[in-house]
Amino acid sequence: MSTSTINKDEVAKFTTMAQEWWDPNGKFKPLHKFNPVRLAYIREQIIAHFALDGTKREPFKKISILDVGCGGGLLCEPMARLGAKVTGIDASQKNISIAEIHADASSLKINYKATTSEDLAKNKTQFDIVLNMEVVEHVDNVPLYLASCAKLVKPGGLMFVSTLNRTAKSFALAIVGAEYVLNWLPKGTHDYNKFLTPDEIISMLKRNDMKVKDKTGVTYSPLKDKWRTSRDMSINYMLLMEKQALLEK
Repeated sequence: MSTSTINKDEVAKFTTMAQEWWDPNGKFKPLHKFNPVRLAYIREQIIAHFALDGTKREPFKKISILDVGCGGGLLCEPMARLGAKVTGIDASQKNISIAEIHADASSLKINYKATTSEDLAKNKTQFDIVLNMEVVEHVDNVPLYLASCAKLVKPGGLMFVSTLNRTAKSFALAIVGAEYVLNWLPKGTHDYNKFLTPDEIISMLKRNDMKVKDKTGVTYSPLKDKWRTSRDMSINYMLLMEKQALLEK
């Protein structure tokens, strides 16, 4: 097993597409469509967990957030607009450069770094929130990756994980359908063998002082052309994990 979480082929793949991160009709169009449902879920759960005032313009004012595998900053920017102190990391320097340019043009202060979760964890830096969204299926050495992400969460803090389940249904719809029939994603975007079940991720994170706080499926409605949360976790799903406080251990 690799001693690094970096999968060079995956980094090269997303580096090639980096210029299209902020094009809602480009290669990341499905992610732009998916963004509203995950943003709503993140906002709702953070406000509830930290008992924040959701009526304020910047309810996340005192919250520190790390977005792992931030890409062009599609999650970092809305989190910064909500008032959070945001750090975004990505293994691709080109992705980071695109994110920095866009944040600057949007007058947003975001701390972007071209690094990995395991390297950042060595500095013993911790955050109230770690966003681990659509990344785990693209890394090497998943146990190391999840362990390093867990180290980056403060006790009592949260980690959000969003990925694809390893089921026949996800293979049929997320790979065959999305990549080869509908052409929503470039062919080869996903490798079915790298998909993980919710139980597999939960098991690894539990070994790193994390406990399940919530879980939900995310499904797409062709008629409404939008995503929504659902009980169906057989394709896309999100997990909310809480770092156990010292008194709980």
